[in-house]
Amino acid sequence: MGIQPFLFSVFLLLLHSTAAAPVGICYGIVANNLPPASNVVNLLKSNGISNIRLFNADPDTLKPFSGTGIQLMIGVPNEVLPSLATGTVNVSLDWLQSNIFAYVSSDQVRYIAVGNEVFLKDPFYTPYVLPSIISLYQALQILGLADKIKVSSPHAASVLSSSSPPSTGTFDPYLRSVMVPYLQFLEDHGSPFLLNVYPYISYIRNKQYISLDYALFGSGTTVQDGALTYTNLFDASVDAFVWAMEREGFGGVAVVVAETGWPRDGGDAATPENALAYNNNVIRRARNSVGTPKRPGVGVEVFVFDLFDENLKSGDEYERHFGIFGLDGAKAYDLSFN
Repeated sequence: MGIQPFLFSVFLLLLHSTAAAPVGICYGIVANNLPPASNVVNLLKSNGISNIRLFNADPDTLKPFSGTGIQLMIGVPNEVLPSLATGTVNVSLDWLQSNIFAYVSSDQVRYIAVGNEVFLKDPFYTPYVLPSIISLYQALQILGLADKIKVSSPHAASVLSSSSPPSTGTFDPYLRSVMVPYLQFLEDHGSPFLLNVYPYISYIRNKQYISLDYALFGSGTTVQDGALTYTNLFDASVDAFVWAMEREGFGGVAVVVAETGWPRDGGDAATPENALAYNNNVIRRARNSVGTPKRPGVGVEVFVFDLFDENLKSGDEYERHFGIFGLDGAKAYDLSFN
């Protein structure tokens, strides 16, 4: 770990702490009843939403965003990674130009999210993640965009073997051979660690240990971790990753929460009231750069999940009920993004 990359990472953390952290929304399209993407753009603008995460570079979804000024995190599907990882840099260059820059200006792209939750949920693609990241980064270098567009890969909490209390945060030892080089890339190039955080899932799976109050930013529960006091599970989840990175020698890498949300139906404690309480606190804390106990005052950029319900998603019923807006554009509950 070089001194210069480390100091650059610390500079990025300090930069994050000087202004409100950006707040965006995830635009999932695993559904057969969604409104046209052109309608979605108008919906986002009317609600003051200027950052969005797209899970893949779908042309019909991307085109309406062109020229809107809305900033994008764009996903590279897991199944594309082998061709990017094993091909020359020209393969990545062609993919970027054909799938992204043919439809939107590079000025609107902030992040390229390489795969999604690959390491443990889709492990076949694990060996291809870092080579794909490096190849895409090199392609962005050729285009003169490597300093503006950051390349990273979103991870689920399952990459940690320990997370409670947060100071015990440790990456799964079986993943260390791929995680450490990945963290080195992030530090060297000023890219953030992207994580998907779902206190709702942690709560319903561990109700004997986690109170609903703690999961929803209530005021009645605190957890002491050495000198740090935690009042909510979101902060504890984020800091577990910060501790894990620090444990590997990468304590200066910034964190972006690429997904977080609370369902309003389909499961225990999945109500509009609870979804509003959770998402409102996540957004408010980002806007006020509250930070976490481990990194106080360093705003955590967040992408709230999900724009609409996705009626074709598999899994438990609640998976299909994260939508903050109805298909007609009306809010499912009174959440403000400003």
